[in-house]
Amino acid sequence: MTTIHATDALEEALGAGSVSTSDADRDGASHDTWPVSTVWQKLGRHPHRPDIVVRANSTAQVQDVMRIATASGTPVTARGLGSSVTGQPLPIKGGIVLDLSGLVGAPILSEVDATVTVAAGVMGGDLESWLNERGWTMNHFPQSLYRSTIGGWIATRATGQFSSRYGGIENLVVAYECVLADGTVARLGQRPRAAMGPDLKQLLIGSEGTLGIVTEVTVKVFRLPETRVVDAFTLPSVQAGVDVMREIAQAGLKPFLVRFYDVDEAAHVVAPGTAEGPVLFLGAEGLDGVTQAEFAAAAGIARRHGAESIGSDPVTAWMGRRFDFSTVERLLAEPGGYAETVEVANMWSRLPAMYEEMKRALQPYADEVLGHFSHIYEQGSSLYLILLGRAADDEEALARLEAIWSTAMEIVVAHDGEVSHHHGGGLARQAWVERSLGTGFPVLQRLKAAFDPDGILNPGKLGM
Repeated sequence: MTTIHATDALEEALGAGSVSTSDADRDGASHDTWPVSTVWQKLGRHPHRPDIVVRANSTAQVQDVMRIATASGTPVTARGLGSSVTGQPLPIKGGIVLDLSGLVGAPILSEVDATVTVAAGVMGGDLESWLNERGWTMNHFPQSLYRSTIGGWIATRATGQFSSRYGGIENLVVAYECVLADGTVARLGQRPRAAMGPDLKQLLIGSEGTLGIVTEVTVKVFRLPETRVVDAFTLPSVQAGVDVMREIAQAGLKPFLVRFYDVDEAAHVVAPGTAEGPVLFLGAEGLDGVTQAEFAAAAGIARRHGAESIGSDPVTAWMGRRFDFSTVERLLAEPGGYAETVEVANMWSRLPAMYEEMKRALQPYADEVLGHFSHIYEQGSSLYLILLGRAADDEEALARLEAIWSTAMEIVVAHDGEVSHHHGGGLARQAWVERSLGTGFPVLQRLKAAFDPDGILNPGKLGM
């Protein structure tokens, strides 16, 4: 079956209005919000362009697409709202881009089980607002909450700003429905835990659409908190802040907010003159008595390391703007402007040295290199670097972005760190997948061969 015949078959199965081969739709589906892709678009380049864009609004339609794609050997790259910042939904081998943003519908809330079930194309912010009106929350807050879908969170193994208490999507998902490469539908999950084999729902979480396509999701929900306490503190050094976070995590405390900014990023997040060194944001929430005790214990740890309170205003201000991308977007819109975010992770014992080397090595490639630590665990933490710069033109900006990625990834691998904490691999990290996974990479290859023997699901991602 040729691409033309596949297009005819798709139009017959889904209707002509759901299938497009127009230049405008194909160009639109060849970019996401990865800064490299944004600069390509500024330069009028569309290096990863699909042949067909298909919009599905039901599981049955996704099944139809996969059956036709399998029969024709046509690659399929699933896409939600295109908010990926690493090139995950870019179809590097053409074929079909399957737009899932039409997979929407009314959520189903179970207050007894504390779960909500929703179609995978629902935008996260819409679901959070719907839950808030009923006294509930997902407690999953990626910065892209209002630009990303529930299914996208599963595919990219997303995490959110309050993960130090509530965990990432892998901790929050209860079950999901997915369509496999041959059109088979499966529902993977546990009720609420099981010892009947491995936890199969983990298989597609973070698979970036290479093993199957998520069409419906059930996630945990939580009552809106009774009490919330926040404060900001200055600390004498980066090492002191890292020590505070480690001790909080290893003490078994679960503050919902733990964000520690180095001196360069602190200058952006607190009012001028408020602090001259690194800054820690700390917050606890839940039942009143428990919240007060937990916050006091965490703040006590911070004070033993030299922390001094600068009040809650910086945290309150950040809470009001935490989904704002405008600084990065304005810079990227300028001729020669560029910005990049690189989020990695490591064990506590290796984290400070990795941070120091990354900050030093990346300085030549940007006007500013900002860093913060968040998403803490008993064994380590994420490190998030933001790079801002202006080059002579967009070609030079593109070259600097490419240098940023190669430099950063080589350092992380050398320090035995995780090359991605929550943005995923996509195209940005494709060259480092095998080195990152090590002896686990052949296991991933075997899963791919079993789930997608013809290699049609998002080929060219996760090293495959």
